[in-house]
Amino acid sequence: MNVTLRKATAADAPAAWEIRNAAVRQACAGFYDAELLRRWTAGEMPDSFGAFVERLFYVAEVNQEVVGTGAVNLDNGQVDGIFVRPDLMGQGIGKRMIAFLVARARAAGLTELRLESTLNAAPFYRRCGFVGDVLGTYQSPRGFSMPCYPMTLTLTGQAPEPR
Repeated sequence: MNVTLRKATAADAPAAWEIRNAAVRQACAGFYDAELLRRWTAGEMPDSFGAFVERLFYVAEVNQEVVGTGAVNLDNGQVDGIFVRPDLMGQGIGKRMIAFLVARARAAGLTELRLESTLNAAPFYRRCGFVGDVLGTYQSPRGFSMPCYPMTLTLTGQAPEPR
């Protein structure tokens, strides 16, 4: 599969929103209750999401179609929005996105990346070199909280090979 990674634009926001919601509904089912998943994915895309995507996101494309997303804030090292279309999960798109974001962070001089992993995604992030196994709480801007794993990746030395 030929995957292309590029900087997102505001025009990518609707696809990013749909991929986010589909990925959450499928991959997080069984790890979080149905009501939390409903609240997390309910409603229309917020107007502010386009600017957020344009500022921080990158997209993965296959045949010029957005199939995955990822964001890194190069001011503070926060990684967010790592989502892959459910029918393409497990095919290396997420790993490629993480490696791409790590390269951007290294080029910007960052020494550490941070993220708040959903319960289901923690093994994936650990395979990508992130560490963190103490349960924390994610405070959603949508007005709810949920368990998560705060994780970090140290960027000094050699880049870890995703497993």
